Amino acid sequence: MAAKSMVRGIVTSDKMEKSVVVAVERQVRHGLYGKSQRRTSTFLAHNEGNGAKLGDLVEIREGRPMSRRKRWVVARIVRRALDVHARGTAEEIADEPAGPQSKADAGR
Repeated sequence: MAAKSMVRGIVTSDKMEKSVVVAVERQVRHGLYGKSQRRTSTFLAHNEGNGAKLGDLVEIREGRPMSRRKRWVVARIVRRALDVHARGTAEEIADEPAGPQSKADAGR
């Protein structure tokens, strides 16, 4: 039986039940020019107990097929992310005023 491969990546979405999307970066050399490039692959991984959250660095390993696209399992959480939900969603932050209003808007 072949060894199961393990990779590290960052959780980019945790909106599903018992599943996360993990982005794995790798470096490859361009075939003709030889420049190093960063490539990103995304994997759906099984997250039993919903322990991994958005922004966490996790280690995933190959597993049995659990659905059409989900063939990886979160093995462990390497490093927790800072609390990204503390300030609110991106839409709420975008709606906050950026700074002092101009004099033209102040009279309205």
